[in-house]
Amino acid sequence: MSEQQPEGQDRDRDGTFDEFDQIVAEEADRDPDLAVIEAGSRTLRAQAGPPTGDPVPSRPEDPEVAKALQEVEQELSTRWGETKLDPSVSRIEALMDVLGQPQRAYPTIHVTGTNGKTSTARMIEALLNAFELRTGRYTSPHVQSVTERISLDGAPISAERFIETYHDIKPYVEMVDAAEDFRLSFFEVLTGMAYAAFADAPVDAAVIEVGMGGTWDATNVIDASVAVITPISLDHTDRLGSTPGEIAQEKGGVIKQDATVILAQQPVDAAQVLLKRAVEVDATVAREGMEFGVVSREVAVGGQMLTLRGMGGEYEGIFLPLYGAHMAHNAAVALAAVEAFFGVGGQQARELDVDTVRQAFASVTSPGRMEVVRRSPTVILDAAHNPAGAQVTAEAVTEAFGFSRLIGVVAASEGKDVKGVFEAFEPIFAEVVVTENTSHRAMGADELAAIAVEVFGPDRVQVEPRLDDALEAAVTLAEEEAEYGGAGVLVTGSVITVGEARLLFKRG
Repeated sequence: MSEQQPEGQDRDRDGTFDEFDQIVAEEADRDPDLAVIEAGSRTLRAQAGPPTGDPVPSRPEDPEVAKALQEVEQELSTRWGETKLDPSVSRIEALMDVLGQPQRAYPTIHVTGTNGKTSTARMIEALLNAFELRTGRYTSPHVQSVTERISLDGAPISAERFIETYHDIKPYVEMVDAAEDFRLSFFEVLTGMAYAAFADAPVDAAVIEVGMGGTWDATNVIDASVAVITPISLDHTDRLGSTPGEIAQEKGGVIKQDATVILAQQPVDAAQVLLKRAVEVDATVAREGMEFGVVSREVAVGGQMLTLRGMGGEYEGIFLPLYGAHMAHNAAVALAAVEAFFGVGGQQARELDVDTVRQAFASVTSPGRMEVVRRSPTVILDAAHNPAGAQVTAEAVTEAFGFSRLIGVVAASEGKDVKGVFEAFEPIFAEVVVTENTSHRAMGADELAAIAVEVFGPDRVQVEPRLDDALEAAVTLAEEEAEYGGAGVLVTGSVITVGEARLLFKRG
């Protein structure tokens, strides 16, 4: 199994960038109590085998490869971005036709929802890998490198393979461009690359995360035997709808004839829409809290210990090296999806091999999702970018860490419900440093600060337009008047912000 092994957060004491070296000296010796905790973490993680390093790829070391990758990225950047959409799958269907329908060469699990899609997809992938299936995983957006979006056997494809795949399909992309009213978008081309790469591998199964929505999403040219719908909440309301029920109409488009639907806990109006769609296409529905769910969970060193109820039985002693109740629920959804893929609960009643399930979950990583990248003070990265995501992140931080003083670093994108995000974090942030990432869609620091002041008041808001300056300021604030070991920093607001912070901490 080649699923990436998670970093041991308590061992992670080298993630600093130059400016921080003048502020905080790294510890040469560990406190005896902390050493015992670290040993416990290593024992739990031993189930997943030896560590294999950071699951997020860095830039290629070979200058020629790095140049070629940059050229591909530049060509892709000339296309419609991911936030500009045309409600049609005609272009991607045309591309699949000229490529010979690569997306039909393997069975698929399709993942949609508002929050938790990528983490759930990574868990599904880990489980399939553990059961010795060769997998492809397509997720978005990326944290640091575009190559993360297309994974084989739990690892992002190499830059060389990414470049080769792009050039393989480029002539066909140009054929479709010439025939259609609009050129294929950035996301449509990447989707075509993923489907082609998976067919070429070839994979035994593919886990596909939608880009946005469902019905008109470019990924929705597959006939997935299993459709997974993570919790639906308000996001992209200008494109998907203003209520969970309206958004569910769009996301329900991934439910195909005779498929099995794995339904996470949903708002009532969203659940009604999704259940109606399932009836219309004769799909079988498994609901969290009914057919599967989380039986119990308790905080453990480096994550949590779970007992999950699947459609085939209970699975005890599951160590998940991720924090928060939402991650436990994601795990339950992922387990049910894999059970459905293997026919558990339908054709067969028996449960999956519990030791294999334990091994898979112990190996799971989810970069940029409640990820600890530094100690003294503890720095956590989380890609929450809407109020629902911020709420579960706030709860997870409180449960797992119990900081005596927590400083937020927030940079967000235009068009997001930033006030709702701030309101979710207000009870746990002593102060917040607002800043900007480098995206052209980034909300300006001053505009963000004005919203933050409405929620926190002027005395708790600091503005630092540069992200590196914001991180340094947050570390200083965290350490002020804080007890030893009780200070923390949470960097959040968008995937782009988290990715750039991750690079600054030299983890990429």
